[in-house]
Amino acid sequence: MKAAIFYATREGHGKHVAEHIAGSLREQRFDVDVCNVKDSPELIDTQPYQVAFVVASVHLGHHEREIVRFVKSHRLDLVRLGAPFLSLTLSEAGAEDPAAPPEKRHAAAADAQRMIDVFVQETGWRPAYVLPVAGALTYTKYNFFIKMVMKAIARRAGGPTDTSRDYDFTDWAALDQFVRDRVKGETITQVPGSRFLVPGSGSRFPTEP
Repeated sequence: MKAAIFYATREGHGKHVAEHIAGSLREQRFDVDVCNVKDSPELIDTQPYQVAFVVASVHLGHHEREIVRFVKSHRLDLVRLGAPFLSLTLSEAGAEDPAAPPEKRHAAAADAQRMIDVFVQETGWRPAYVLPVAGALTYTKYNFFIKMVMKAIARRAGGPTDTSRDYDFTDWAALDQFVRDRVKGETITQVPGSRFLVPGSGSRFPTEP
């Protein structure tokens, strides 16, 4: 069975997540293509696949424009495939932070939700499932201006501000469970500390500390 991971990225974490999903699928004997939609997203052929995932990260409140163009062009095929959407944000890192007070976690979760809602409005695609994924602070890959902006955002959120290193907040166990459940066609299993959206409900199931 053929599967595709369609992704867009800026600093590379989206690619890291896409390749991780691909590795999990290959362990389950899928023939997997990992497709960066940056170049000519309208021309990508989605027909050969029986399974697909869409992965994108948020920058300044919006997902990458390449993924928006791709989804607009292939919305019907993504519906046919029942493709889940994985949204990578630092807001989700705040929502999953067990050390943060509940009000901060709820505010961060609402921010992650808002950016997903914007994506749905921009593309017209309502994914079968949406998994908000805690992203990464890749200070060493930012230019000077972006580095200072991200440092200021991290400081306000109580996050790490040492710009000499990168920080990965992704819950890889939750991601692996999500992929396994999707492939089996089972109800998505909630891993403690993770969140997901159920189709068409617009709601998330939060796990409190």
